[in-house]
Amino acid sequence: MSAEQSARTVRQADGLDPVRALQRVLYRSAKQEPERRFHALYDKLTRSDVMWRAWVDVATNQGAPGIDGISIADIEAEGAEGVRRFLNVLAAELNDGTYRPKALRRVHIPKPGKPGETRPLGIPTERA
Repeated sequence: MSAEQSARTVRQADGLDPVRALQRVLYRSAKQEPERRFHALYDKLTRSDVMWRAWVDVATNQGAPGIDGISIADIEAEGAEGVRRFLNVLAAELNDGTYRPKALRRVHIPKPGKPGETRPLGIPTERA
């Protein structure tokens, strides 16, 4: 049984959204067979619903722009169609094997409970 068929069954049985059902099926498969290798995940990763869910999670985080200086607001300035176009280009690059992540922007943030001490933090671009 394929992961998508299993996800459909889990979604119907547990009342989950499609992305959460896929996550649950992949998690269960990995736990049941620790030696299993997942060789074909790009087709699942680049599904439009999975990409959109990832975008919502990134946008909700309200993070700072990465090394390229492009912020969430810059991408959202063109509305939902601009976001969808951004995600489609990213999915195409992932499928084609041409995607290359950009470098992280390194900042130092204060350590909680330790005044004057900082720790490094890498901020990725929206495409990372």
